[in-house]
Amino acid sequence: MKNFRTSYIILSVLAALLTACENDIAVVNSVAAVAKEKAAPSESSKNVELYYSDSAVIRTKLITPLINHFLGEKPYYEMPQGMDAIFYDRNRKVQTKLTANYGIGYDNENGMEHMEAKGNVIVVNEKGDRLNTEHLIWNAVTKKIYNDEFVKITTKDEVIWGDGIDADQDFSKYEIKHVKGTVDVKDAAKADEKKDK
Repeated sequence: MKNFRTSYIILSVLAALLTACENDIAVVNSVAAVAKEKAAPSESSKNVELYYSDSAVIRTKLITPLINHFLGEKPYYEMPQGMDAIFYDRNRKVQTKLTANYGIGYDNENGMEHMEAKGNVIVVNEKGDRLNTEHLIWNAVTKKIYNDEFVKITTKDEVIWGDGIDADQDFSKYEIKHVKGTVDVKDAAKADEKKDK
């Protein structure tokens, strides 16, 4: 009877250990699956300035505090701490500035294919026109910027709200796809003055 009780206790402990091992293996496998989905970057760099040229002329400068490069089927660069992009004309004169809280750029074998800016995206052209949005796509091949989301454009004369924009990368020509409203800047200033009184 004593041997039976000892055997039973030993078998119970072994069963518990084997069950615990199975659970631990399941946990390990799930953690490994999550880690595989969000792979570590192949390289990371801090305080980076990248230059993009067209026909041996520098056309864009990208500044970011941190850039991560991920390899894989479709390589990409991620700028999780924000980015500034400066677009130049052929004479290296600044045409446009873009800032955003986050950036991601997709690479092909010939260089940057397209880039997305997200979070408090601001674009200012040489005339002083200002675009505010939360998401903007820059196609390096077509040299266009666009989105299908809320946009606000402020010029010296008016403020325009709408959904979606198509523009040249220098933001010299643009079209809001669905205009929701327009306010004359002078009228807006007068309205603000009345509120303050």
